[in-house]
Amino acid sequence: MSGKADLDLDADEIVTAAVEIFRESGLDAVSMRSVATRLGVSPVPLYSRIGNKEALVDAIADRIFAEVAPPRVDGETWDSYAIRWAAAMRSQLVPARESRLILSLGRDAFVDASRPLVDAMRRDGFPADAAVQACRLLMWATIGFVAVESGARPPRRPKRVRPGGDAGGIDAAEIDTLFNIHIRHLIDGIARDAAAERSADT
Repeated sequence: MSGKADLDLDADEIVTAAVEIFRESGLDAVSMRSVATRLGVSPVPLYSRIGNKEALVDAIADRIFAEVAPPRVDGETWDSYAIRWAAAMRSQLVPARESRLILSLGRDAFVDASRPLVDAMRRDGFPADAAVQACRLLMWATIGFVAVESGARPPRRPKRVRPGGDAGGIDAAEIDTLFNIHIRHLIDGIARDAAAERSADT
C-alpha cells in the first residue's frame, strides 16, 4: 500500500486485523508487525492510531466482549435470562481462552457486559446491591469455569459415570453438561437467598 493508504487506515481496521490473527493463531501471533503485514502497511501508522502492543491487546479484548449479552425476551424471568446470559458469556470466553486477554479487560468492559443481567434482575424485584452481587458471582463463575475448561482433557477410557465424574478426564459433551449444572446451581442459590430475604422483610 502507499503512504496515503497508511494515512487512511483507521483504528477499527487495525483491531479487526488483530482479532483475525488472534482467532487464527493465538495471542502470541499478534504483534504490530503481524497486523501491519496483514493490512499491507508499515507498522508506523499502527503505533500512532493504537499505541503499543498492550493497547492492541486491550482493543482485541474490548472487541471480543462488546455487546456480549443477549437481548431479553418479553416476559422472560431473570433466572431464564441469566442462563442465556451465562451461556453467551461462555461462548465469547471460550475462543479467548488466553487468560492474558480475559484479564486485560478493564472494569468498564465487565460492567457493560453485566448491565443487561442486572437490569433484568432489578425488573424482577431484586434490590440494586443484590442484583450486582448476583451478577458478579455469575460472571466470576463463568470466567472461572472457562479457565478450568480450557485445560480439560478427554478421559483415557470410557466409563459409565456421571458427567465430570471420571477422574481421568472429561469430554466436550460432559463439559457442556457441567456448565449447565454449574450455572443452574448458582442461580438456584441466588433465588433461594432472594426468597429468604423477602420472607424476612415481611
